[in-house]
Amino acid sequence: MAKRQLNRRQNWRIEKIQGERAARAAKRESSAVEALEGGDLGPEQHGLVIAHFGVQVEVEALDGEHAGQVFRCHLRANLPALVTGDQVVWRAGNQGIGVIVAQSPRNTELCRPDSRGQLKPVAANVDMIVIVFAPLPEPHANLIDRYLVAAEHAGIKPLLLLNKFDLIDEQNAPALNALLGVYRTLGYPVLEVSAHHGNGMEQLQKQLDGRISVFVGQSGVGKSSLVNSLLPDVETRVGPLSELSGQGTHTTTTARLFHFPGGGELIDSPGIREFGLGHVSRADVEAGFIEFNDLLGTCRFRDCKHDREPGCALLKALEDGRVQQQRMNSYRSIIASLPENGY
Repeated sequence: MAKRQLNRRQNWRIEKIQGERAARAAKRESSAVEALEGGDLGPEQHGLVIAHFGVQVEVEALDGEHAGQVFRCHLRANLPALVTGDQVVWRAGNQGIGVIVAQSPRNTELCRPDSRGQLKPVAANVDMIVIVFAPLPEPHANLIDRYLVAAEHAGIKPLLLLNKFDLIDEQNAPALNALLGVYRTLGYPVLEVSAHHGNGMEQLQKQLDGRISVFVGQSGVGKSSLVNSLLPDVETRVGPLSELSGQGTHTTTTARLFHFPGGGELIDSPGIREFGLGHVSRADVEAGFIEFNDLLGTCRFRDCKHDREPGCALLKALEDGRVQQQRMNSYRSIIASLPENGY
């Protein structure tokens, strides 16, 4: 059944109600913080945000007498929005409740626009973004390339991970091999694993050890199954594919950070079926296609849009096979989706 389209007044009313609810929640949160700070708070100490719940976060103490313990914390009103992976300064209160008093600078942040087009951080201080896809739901190069552009833009190392490779058969093998071949040729690391059968999981663990990684990918590709295989004590909920759409059902509702016994952390993020890049420019997108690096700036015309212009270096490279048609299609699709085509 198709989703019912809302008119402008209905959208305005929904946003108004949501805004009023958010204001009431913020007021209650402010009162809670005032009550806590009016009592006895412990000394300032460092912590790591491991989950986010509305106006509160879960913080793992990194030092002091509470090291290793997890506290539900309120945020002072003057702090920016925090995300999983943020390092903070906090003070412990009573009954396992604390107050975050400062945010440490982020080394990296992975962002995406929300439903209103406003930029929203997803995770902070990430070393590697693991782009998960599977034979089913059918992977799309355009979505993978969007993640790669986001990774390049954020300065985060990408890893392409094909899960459920035991579902590869004679019908889908040619398309999957061609898809993976493009990225292997470009030098991107690619792993094929099966969380269900355990194949390739040891190799994946070696890639994750010592890094702060985030799993991203559309729903139904098995991110939660991967987490369960890597961290069997976690037991995240696994959802089935929708029988109607073939898409995954959302099982993870908030980004959560897990520790590996041998070192390193993993952030499991909610499933993202589409990854908008409205916050980046045309130049950012071009920089995200690494095979363009030696070609950019060598076109005959300085304002070349790499469409039909004579003397276009990208079109010549496409003709010569140095740029794959699959990647050029993704590039054009992403550029077309940018506000005013990236200008």
